[in-house]
Amino acid sequence: MSKKYIVHIDLDSFFVSVERKFNPSLMGKPVIIGGAEGRGVVASCSYEARQFGIHSAMPTQQALKLCPHAIVLRGSHGRYSEASREVTEIIHDSVPLYQKTSVDEFYIDLTGMDRYYDPYILATELRQRIIRQTGLPISFGMASCKTVAKMATNQAKPNGQLWIKHGDEKSFMAPLNISKIPMLGEKTCEKLYQYGIEKIRDLQKVDIRFLETVFGKAGHYIWEKANGIDDSEIVPHSERKSISTEHTFGNNTTDRRTLETILVSMTEELAFKLRSENKLASCLAIKLRYANFETHTLQEKIAFTSAEHILIPGIKNLLKRAWNQHRPIRLIGVKLSQLCSGSYQINLFEDNEEQIKLYKAMDTINFKYGNKTVCRAAGMEIGQRNFNPFLSK
Repeated sequence: MSKKYIVHIDLDSFFVSVERKFNPSLMGKPVIIGGAEGRGVVASCSYEARQFGIHSAMPTQQALKLCPHAIVLRGSHGRYSEASREVTEIIHDSVPLYQKTSVDEFYIDLTGMDRYYDPYILATELRQRIIRQTGLPISFGMASCKTVAKMATNQAKPNGQLWIKHGDEKSFMAPLNISKIPMLGEKTCEKLYQYGIEKIRDLQKVDIRFLETVFGKAGHYIWEKANGIDDSEIVPHSERKSISTEHTFGNNTTDRRTLETILVSMTEELAFKLRSENKLASCLAIKLRYANFETHTLQEKIAFTSAEHILIPGIKNLLKRAWNQHRPIRLIGVKLSQLCSGSYQINLFEDNEEQIKLYKAMDTINFKYGNKTVCRAAGMEIGQRNFNPFLSK
């Protein structure tokens, strides 16, 4: 069986780096990208700002107390989406298999390429090509699996690269804090700290049966991660994936309120489905079918999001642009497309602290008791109808 060569690519301080392309005077300064200074939160910050203890999702007011001279920028949705697409196109044209896990993060599988090329040289050349063509700093890590590759990238930052050779995984990880293991949550780390387990080397020495006693089935997962064992595959990236739904009226309608009520409910449920699958959409579309079966669609590119308070106004605006109000509608549909993996990251630009907490609380309740348990009042009017959002290619 051939050795696996997995590359993890991460665009350093992506949003800050994009802003610096357009305004070089920001170079070397503490920069915060995010919401308004009032109740907004930090979406991203420069390494200079991080030195003051500032981090993503921190209230902007708190960040400015830590670093009063930081430069706060509102953020430019269009610039970030376009830069992400530009990097994606370069990777798409350069490698046979890749996975886009967020707007600024990718996994690439170069397994088997070593028969013809040196995988590390290939990855190095790709990194240089992205830097040259986009002007954005970028780091990568290469290893035998996704977990170690991601950890290597984090060690290589800022603007560096690191190859963990086969057989060196455990020794590379050993001196690092257990919090450096991807997907190991804060509560899990706190529990391990209570047992005196702080470094990954400590975790590597622990009997797997002890971890299973403390954490149940997750104990085996934690042990494998600590020992650099990760069999997860690269899921091929596709920009064509979409999520959509349609509603056919029993009687054709020209009532705007009815149409908007349906649209709110559909968009809300699609947005919830996006968040439950950890996805973001960067294109929204509306479909109208008139009484004579004539069908019209209209779409619009947007910044990556899964927040309905951004999506709903966009969908309502598309209805206003697409609908000839003198013609009765038989069917209406909503489609969110050009999906990529990601959670609340991009939404931090628009959301204040209360909105982020609200979404998380709503999702927690809806995950537990079923969606539509908590929803907007407009959506409750048709909460009983048969609604089946689905993923399609």
